[in-house]
Amino acid sequence: MKRVSAFLLRRLGGGLVVLGIVAVGTFLLLEAAPGDAAGAYFLSIGGGDPGALAALRESWGLDRSMLARLALYLGGLARGDLGWSLAFRRPVVDVVLERLPNTLLLMGGALALSFGLGSALGIVAGARPGSVRDRALSIGSLALTAVPSFWLSLVLVLVFGVRLRWLPLSGIETIASGKTGLDRAADVARHLVLPVLALGLVYFALYLRVMRAGMGEVWREDFVLAARARGIGRPRIVLRHVARNALLPLVTVLGLQAAAMLGGSVVVESVFAVPGLGRLAAEAVAARDTPLLMGVVLLSAVFVFFINAAVDLAYAALDPRVGGRTRFP
Repeated sequence: MKRVSAFLLRRLGGGLVVLGIVAVGTFLLLEAAPGDAAGAYFLSIGGGDPGALAALRESWGLDRSMLARLALYLGGLARGDLGWSLAFRRPVVDVVLERLPNTLLLMGGALALSFGLGSALGIVAGARPGSVRDRALSIGSLALTAVPSFWLSLVLVLVFGVRLRWLPLSGIETIASGKTGLDRAADVARHLVLPVLALGLVYFALYLRVMRAGMGEVWREDFVLAARARGIGRPRIVLRHVARNALLPLVTVLGLQAAAMLGGSVVVESVFAVPGLGRLAAEAVAARDTPLLMGVVLLSAVFVFFINAAVDLAYAALDPRVGGRTRFP
């Protein structure tokens, strides 16, 4: 436990430094883009008087220098204040926390689908390398890897939403349905089926291929040959020895793909009109709402940080050689 605590403290210190770099870098990138929030607002209402535009910039603090606004933002961030959303006229933390549960539901379902199904079918494919089912699953996963998420989203909408009308096309739940409890949970689940499939199936193919490749490497290890020589049954060898060791690279890929899945959720949430962080980021970019977009980016960075810390802990639990080191992990 002492090693785990020391590891988490080191990770937390490094995470705070990374968050500071992300905040400054994101702010500078947004400042390099043309226009500002006041100009985007006047453009959305069809234009206006230059004097009114100047007054709006002054009231929003956009007339200050870039360094002054950066210092003001970092000072508020140090106090836990993410600022004020210029587009929604509300505190950024309220807007972000309102959308966060929808993104967590979408990403949680997509991760469970891609990691669970991908690792299971990867074990099936890698249990007998070179067999018919191994080649069929490998070819199918390779084809699915080449499919863009936006194309898959549109196909799912066309087939299951428009043609068959089995599932709802957009939103997170039925508007003004009045459902509560289990009925509301079932309604939300129906709305999430298509987005979860669109986001999870692309990454499922990657996990399947990584798991299958990892099992192919483990089959050639000496301890597997020794287990086969002792007459241990093949199912036990596959599950207890080969699959467990092949999970190590899969867990590493899970941490690396967390940020990529957040980026992919922008497209999926836009296609299915899911009110999550991805769609919120797109709205913030369109409105040039710098505080809101920075709030989304910083929350995403925190999410990726915790995912990677959990992956390191899981890696140490799966591999005793890692957990047994003096410096954890």
